[in-house]
Parts: sequence; C-alpha cells; structure tokens
Amino acid sequence: MSQAAPTLPVAGEGGLPPLSAAPAARLGALRWVLTDIDDTLTTAGRLTADAYAAIERLAAAGVAVVPVTGRPAGWCDMIARLWPVAAVVGENGALWYAYDPAARRMRRWQAGGDRDRARLMALAERAMAAVPGTALAADQPFRVADVALDFREDVPSPLPIEAAERAAAVFRAGGAVAKISSIHVNAWFGAWDKWAGLEALFAALWRPLREVLGEVAYVGDSPNDAPLFARVPLSVGVANVAPFLALMEARPAYVTRAAAGAGFVEFAEAVLAARSSREEIRE
Repeated sequence: MSQAAPTLPVAGEGGLPPLSAAPAARLGALRWVLTDIDDTLTTAGRLTADAYAAIERLAAAGVAVVPVTGRPAGWCDMIARLWPVAAVVGENGALWYAYDPAARRMRRWQAGGDRDRARLMALAERAMAAVPGTALAADQPFRVADVALDFREDVPSPLPIEAAERAAAVFRAGGAVAKISSIHVNAWFGAWDKWAGLEALFAALWRPLREVLGEVAYVGDSPNDAPLFARVPLSVGVANVAPFLALMEARPAYVTRAAAGAGFVEFAEAVLAARSSREEIRE
C-alpha cells in the first residue's frame, strides 16, 4: 500500500494558476513529460508506489517520461536501466543516460568531467566552514561533474533556505555555478544546466527540443528547475514549490493542489484523462 502524501499550499499559491486551468488540448497532446525527482516524484525522500505507477501509466500511454535531476551519474545509470523512463538527465544537465533494452545498450553523453574536482572540493570546504551544519551529500562518491552540499537531506538538523543561499554564494564567489534544490546545493564549473542537458538529449535521440516544446511538459519544485520553468510553456510546480518562489528567476505556469509525489500523480492523471478524451473524440 502506498503512503499518503501531504497536501500543502492550495492551488493558486503565489499567484500561480492551478493545474486545472491548463488547457486539456495541451495536456492531451503531450509526447514527453520531463520531471524533477526529489520532492517532485518522491515524498519525504521515498518514491511511492503511486508515483512509480504514474510513470508506468504515462509510458504505457505513449508518453515518454524523462527525469531531469541533480542526482549523480551513478544513480542515473540505475534509473535508466530499472525505471520505465525513456532517458534520464543528471547532475543538473552535465550528463544523460538512455538504456535500449532491445539492444542491451546504454547510451551516454557527458558535458563535464572531473578535471575541476580539486577546485570544487576546496570551495565545498570553504562553504561548509561558512555555513555550519552543511555536509557533503551522501551521494557525492557517485558524481562525475559537480559537488553537492547537503543542507536538508541527511544532515542531523535540516537548515533553512537562507543557509543554502549562503553556501551557494561561497561557490559563486569562487567562480562556480551554484544551484539550490529542495535538499542540496549543487556547484560546478561549466556552462550547462538542466535545459542544456535536455537539448543534448533531444538532439541525440529525438528532435531538437525547441521544435517540440508544444508536446513537452516539465514538472518541478525548486530553484534549480527555473531554467525549464522559463523555457517550457507547459511547466508545472507541485504544491511544495511555494516556499521557493521568491528565489526563482522563473516560475512554473501552473501548480498542483497536492505536494511532492502526490502532485506528480495529480499531473499524470490530468494528462491521461486529457488523452482519453482526445481519443474518444477521434472515435
């Protein structure tokens, strides 16, 4: 039995239109659903049965699901192999993995490497000294292009967003890019972000991303999703996006009523209902 996810801020929080205001025709025309993982697919750090089933149902309906995450390369290999997804973009756009089960082949692409590892780790030490209570993320050993500081996942006392902003400022002062998720501060040297990683993926596997934006949706919850909220017209925030809105350069077009994984399920059900209605009209 799947655990129930909380319903946090109501739809319309922060002036965002509710998901119910999204045009059914747009939802029904989707061919790709791009989604963040932490606190978008997951709830309290866990992937619920309902959220996983929503991915399966979308895939079975012909909608390709692509997680776009700050999580490390090592996780992405596993996700691409085991989840019912078309591909996965990891480390905030530094790489993508796509597994072809028929060919028994993993396709990979990587924008950045570990040549800047020493510089990043030195900045991480400086950030941890400046913001007590932060720590290297537990998944750091599986990363190839960035460094992740934990401020809210496994640290004994979760820290406020303001602490994450202070840590990010240390990285930026050192010349690195720094992005904040709901649990980590990710930093790297390079010009990529989630949008750039997706552009590389779509160009390699499908069509140029800019040519198919009318058939794409993005679901997310935190500041590192802003590049996609800005560029994908049908962008959706799960309800727990509300506390981060003031930090975002771009906001989602719509917001779900439910938070975290339950919000993703709400979105998936809206897409599936719109596709079903579209098929009935055709008949």
